[in-house]
Amino acid sequence: MKTISWFSAGVSSAVATKLVIDDIDQIIYTHIDDQHEDSIRFVEDCEEWFGKEITILQSAYKTVEEACYGAGGKGYINGPGGAACTRRLKRMVRIEWEYNETEDLCYVWGMDSGEKDRIDQLRRNMPNQQHQFPLADSKIDKAHAHRILKASGIKRPKMYDLGFPNNNCRGCPKGGMGYWNRIREVWPDLFEARAKMERKIGASCINGVYLDELDPERGRFAPMIMDDCGIFCELEALI
Repeated sequence: MKTISWFSAGVSSAVATKLVIDDIDQIIYTHIDDQHEDSIRFVEDCEEWFGKEITILQSAYKTVEEACYGAGGKGYINGPGGAACTRRLKRMVRIEWEYNETEDLCYVWGMDSGEKDRIDQLRRNMPNQQHQFPLADSKIDKAHAHRILKASGIKRPKMYDLGFPNNNCRGCPKGGMGYWNRIREVWPDLFEARAKMERKIGASCINGVYLDELDPERGRFAPMIMDDCGIFCELEALI
């Protein structure tokens, strides 16, 4: 049995990995160029904290826009089959890695004590691997995970300090109205680029609303919660 932590470069994932670090054979981080530049700093700090090397994988597409435009054709952003960026930048990378593995696999995830339904969903949709949930098993929620990381002396990723609830890519196509209006405030050039991408592809990130038509007052950003990009984005497509 080979135990793998699919490290998202988020706080919960970092603390979950640390809790069972002695049992982990490999830590893997899938990088996307749209991640905040502070993410690599966080990965390196966590590598020292873990006392184990972090393997960095990356899709040939590299960015969200490259993944949405794809290898040709009109392009695709999001829909019933999941987001194009998740499929091409995360899922395909993981599947290719799994293809070369011959051992039975156990995956470590950062789901916390308030995510029982998501844990059950993951187990149903990924029955070919075993799974560990160190935060949930230890009754640790998101706020507690942040306190643990702070006590370690490691600075959390910059995205949290900018008011985002996770360390996902900047300009995540799965964000809602409040999220996109926050992106408009923090990175107006990125907001404009995503709006142009929508029009070129002919599809929107937000169901029924193009970004260039989005009312700046729409959405409630502060209480919004988005999952870390990765496994739950994949599970929405029933992988």
